[in-house]
Amino acid sequence: MALIVQKFGGTSVADTQKILAAARKAIRERRAGNQVVMVVSAMGKQTDHLIELAHELSEHPNTREMDMLLSTGEQVTIALMAIALESLGYKAVSFTGAQIGIRTDATYSRARIRSISTDRMKRALDEGKIVIAAGFQGIDDDFNITTLGRGGSDTTAVALAAALQADRCDIYTDVDGVYTTDPRVVPEARRVERISYDEMLELASMGAGVMHSRSIEFAKKFGVLVHVRSSFSDNPGTVIGPNPERVDAPVCGAALAKDETRVSVYGVPDKPGVAMKLFSRLADAKIPTDMIAQSSSAAGKTDVSFTVQSDDAYKAKEVVENIVGEIGAESYDIDEKVAKVSVVGLGMLHQTGVAQKLFHALSECGVNIIMIATSDIKISALVNRDDAVKALRAAHSAFQLDVEPTKEELEASNGVNATVANFDHGVSARLISHLAGMEDVVVESIDLDEGQARVTLYSLPDVPGLAATVFDRVAEGHVIVDMIVQSSGRDNLANITFTIPRDELEAVVAVADRLCETYGCNSEFDARAAKLTVRGSGLRSHTGLAFRMFRTLGEGNVNVSVISLSERCAAVIVDEAHGKSGRENLIKEFSEETF
Repeated sequence: MALIVQKFGGTSVADTQKILAAARKAIRERRAGNQVVMVVSAMGKQTDHLIELAHELSEHPNTREMDMLLSTGEQVTIALMAIALESLGYKAVSFTGAQIGIRTDATYSRARIRSISTDRMKRALDEGKIVIAAGFQGIDDDFNITTLGRGGSDTTAVALAAALQADRCDIYTDVDGVYTTDPRVVPEARRVERISYDEMLELASMGAGVMHSRSIEFAKKFGVLVHVRSSFSDNPGTVIGPNPERVDAPVCGAALAKDETRVSVYGVPDKPGVAMKLFSRLADAKIPTDMIAQSSSAAGKTDVSFTVQSDDAYKAKEVVENIVGEIGAESYDIDEKVAKVSVVGLGMLHQTGVAQKLFHALSECGVNIIMIATSDIKISALVNRDDAVKALRAAHSAFQLDVEPTKEELEASNGVNATVANFDHGVSARLISHLAGMEDVVVESIDLDEGQARVTLYSLPDVPGLAATVFDRVAEGHVIVDMIVQSSGRDNLANITFTIPRDELEAVVAVADRLCETYGCNSEFDARAAKLTVRGSGLRSHTGLAFRMFRTLGEGNVNVSVISLSERCAAVIVDEAHGKSGRENLIKEFSEETF
């Protein structure tokens, strides 16, 4: 007998007829001999309606009371679902988050799950009942109701699947799977048969709306096989698991995050511990930073740019206003009219020229790049919001994401069967028992690469095609580029920093000299750079991790010259002389989270 967790979003339970349709999907699994746990969201736009009511009374309603209010939406749905199942002749029982025993921290509106008690659910399942659990909610140590924030029902479903060691987690939604990008924006987008945890994690955090990144963190951490399916058809959907759809494709998908805000702090003293102060304040305010671009310093000063979601722009501005003078920075500015376009793919790990292709695609359609940040499987470009859709379509077309893979390509990637789970439940159980909180960061590795060289081009004209031109010239020398960071400078100027293998520095120096002649810019080279990389899951969404990384390096007198942050990879460039000590300090700092 298998145990299946099914999640139904708001559109899937928007009225009583849809509730009955969802109930029948649970009954189908029950008739097949499986135990079933359903996780449901509030009906349709009920959550939006509750928020509107609150704002009719207060411009800034109390967050504790908002969680109390919003949790009622799911409570309505679970009761109706239980009534529907009983009317169809099947035993069922509904539980709120508190009744299940979903324990969270006390961060209202975006709480994180600490533990889940499974005893009550298991007893009900053993009695032959279909269990209906309220998504999106839990309870803290003082018995206050908390909500999990965006994608909270997805997170609940995958977390329950992990805690129950379920055989599969089916996510029923209003689309029939994961697409190469949003089909409402790019009509030629296609559904993928499968996608890897790492790819989905990056796409979800970069703006892909089908799944929330926190739910994918759970799936990867605990080995939960996730099947994204349509509530309104029996189409095969998309499997999220350990393997990609194609091993040879450099990019599997593109994402657009429209509601971004760029924050730039100029003239920051380039010495150990300064970045730590900035990001510690952001972490204290529970503000997740996304793209972080710190270019190398000029005259002992550096510029730090980062993006936050527009919902956090006001709080981020307050933090920066209060800390600029404290850290000795010169000034700051904020741009709330930007968007982020990203491409993601495991194929980037072993293919070159991916960034160059993206930069060309944006250049050819006249889109100017404000910031660039890369990781090992992701490239993000910040653009003006008015250019966002044009940029996404150009990226999707450049990598031919609309082209269906051949049967041979699918077979070569050794995909998992959509209906058969292959979990190591022993590893999952050990992780759950070891972690203080189920959403704690799990660090997979801390690595040091001492074979890097850093190249920085200062005061380049910030115009469309700049990145394409720079990396065309670099590619002419057959040089492999690793990290790329473009920060938005002042006076319509930009700085570009990138790293390359050290033995190719001489060839790049000649290229940089020619670029400086063309653009009237300046260049700087460091032949003794080293890259420290922390890999895991949820590194960006856990707001305190970047702070801990910078604090640890700063306390060890290790100065950071370049920063790159994504959901699964946090990398910094330091002086080679401090590489080994920096790695040792990071290993000590994250010893509790390393498995």
